[in-house]
Parts: sequence; structure tokens; C-alpha cells
Amino acid sequence: MKYSGIDLHSNNCVVVVTDEDRVIVSKRVPNSLPEILELLKPHQSELAGIVVESTYNWYWLVDGLQAESYVVHLANPSAMVRYDGLKHGNDESDAINLARVLRLGILPTGHIMDKPLRAVRDLSRKRMRLVQDRTRHILAIQNIVSRESGANIATNVIKRLTPETIQTLTLPADVLLAIGADSAVIHRLDEEIDRLDTRLQESVASRPEFALLNTTPGIGRILATTIVLETGPIARFARVGNFASYCRCVDSQRISNGKKKGEGNTKNGNKYLAWAFVEAAHFALRFCPEAKRFYERKKARTNSIVAIKALAHKLARACYHMLKENQPFDVNKCFA
Repeated sequence: MKYSGIDLHSNNCVVVVTDEDRVIVSKRVPNSLPEILELLKPHQSELAGIVVESTYNWYWLVDGLQAESYVVHLANPSAMVRYDGLKHGNDESDAINLARVLRLGILPTGHIMDKPLRAVRDLSRKRMRLVQDRTRHILAIQNIVSRESGANIATNVIKRLTPETIQTLTLPADVLLAIGADSAVIHRLDEEIDRLDTRLQESVASRPEFALLNTTPGIGRILATTIVLETGPIARFARVGNFASYCRCVDSQRISNGKKKGEGNTKNGNKYLAWAFVEAAHFALRFCPEAKRFYERKKARTNSIVAIKALAHKLARACYHMLKENQPFDVNKCFA
């Protein structure tokens, strides 16, 4: 059998094909799918798989290889361990290492989501970035007003600002111009966020997972959309612990002889799911008495941050079982 590793960059990639003992092909080619397919074609019938590292620009390559019936694996870069025995490393050695770990059966892989669902998921991430941009402009106005007058201005007031109401503020003309610029961007971002929300609801609201998640305290329309799209098929998680770990809801530590010897990779997992369940925990405190009691018990023994993470962990585990068993949220099971 043969194995291939592709070290992908912004404008070129190094393609390697190996067998059990040696490197058969090693060539740097432009990021051109026809050229890569031409290079791999003589070995297609013998290739056990192709490994592509999960860089920012892998979509076109993985989709193109899968369309040609290649078995493609997406390497998880945050879980890859580099071999330190090499005195010199380069793009070729990186590609060879990808093929080698595939041959040894120790490749840490990422999930290749179906192309249509991936596009909707990326739209959800785009919405989140626009919301973050809007928050930055709101904070900018608050900072300006506080700096110039010592007063505070509420977020809801900022969102309702118009060019006319801005001119009524007793501030210098140039300061008003700066506030007007931020306010104009906020209103434009509101329009785009609403447009993306409409499209996301058209794509997700009819799915049964969305309805199930909306039965969970603290999870509403936006968080349910994020969880559905970032989770993908729940069957890809063998156990509830795998899902909780993917949501960054569990500790990362190394234990030897009953003693903590350090921490593992705390960033390994999905940052969007981590955010979603922490947000859900904050909302659950307000609307679910059982969640509030659980939080207070944890807080009394630890602190507020650990207690929120513990509540987020509870909700993540509950959502896993809900999606796995196709059952709505049961507060007694979650907080028994």
C-alpha cells in the first residue's frame, strides 16, 4: 500500500507519496487541483489514503480529492506531535511525517463536514464576527462619551442613536463626527446581522436537533444554531466525554502516580462550542432554578468561574444525550 501527505501553503503545496519503506514521490506544485491530481494519478489504485493538514485554506483541495474518489484524512494540527529526532525539518519532512503517521495508524484527524453544511456553519461564524465588530463600535462610543464628559451611556441608547440625536450631545464637533462614524457602522452591521440571521433560520430552524436544543434552559435560537452547526452529526462522538472534551468543558491535565504533572493542550477542541455552552450557562442561571442551585453549590466550594464552567459542562453533557437519544431536555436528569 501507498500513503500520501500534502503540506499545504497559501500558494503551493508539497505532495509526497510513500510506501512502507521509502519516498516514491516528493514534489512542490502550485495550488492547482489539476496538477495535484495528475501527480497522484499513477498511484491512485494503491493509495490507502491522503492526509491534508487542516490549514485555513483546505476546502478546495479536500473537496477536489474526494470528488475524484480519494480517501482523504484531515490532520488536526493542534494534536500533531512533531518528531524531535530530526536535526533539520522542512516542508518535505512535514509531508512525509503526515504520510508516516497515517501508515502507523496514529493520525489525529479532524472532521470533514459535508460541503453544504460547512457553508452554513461558516455563515454562522461570520455572523458571530459581525456581532463582535458591532460590540467593538458600541464600546468605542461608550469610551468616547466617558472620556469627554465622565458620563455613562447605555448600550440600548447607543443602538438608537441617529445623526440628529448625535448632534444634540454637548460635545465638540470632531468628537460628534467620531461618534457618528461608529454609529453608522453599528446600524450597517445591524442590517447585515439581520440578513444572516434570516438565512441561518431558513437553513437550520426546520431541523429536529434545533427544536430539541431549544428545550434546554439557557439555549435559544442563536445558541441552538451555533451548537447544531458546530457539532455536526452527533454520531461522530462515541461517548459523552468525547463531546464534552470537544466543547472544551473538561480539565486538561497530566497525572502520574496520582499527582498532577502538567497540562495538555487546553486549546484542543471547538472554541465556538466552548463559547456557546458558557453563554448558555449564564442564561440558565437567570431562568432555571435548578441550574442556579447547582451553580451556587459549586461556587461555594470553588469560585464563580469554575462554577460557570461546571454548569456549561452539565449542559454540554445534557445536549449530547438529547441529540443522541432524540429526547427533549429533562431537568431532573440533568441536575439530579
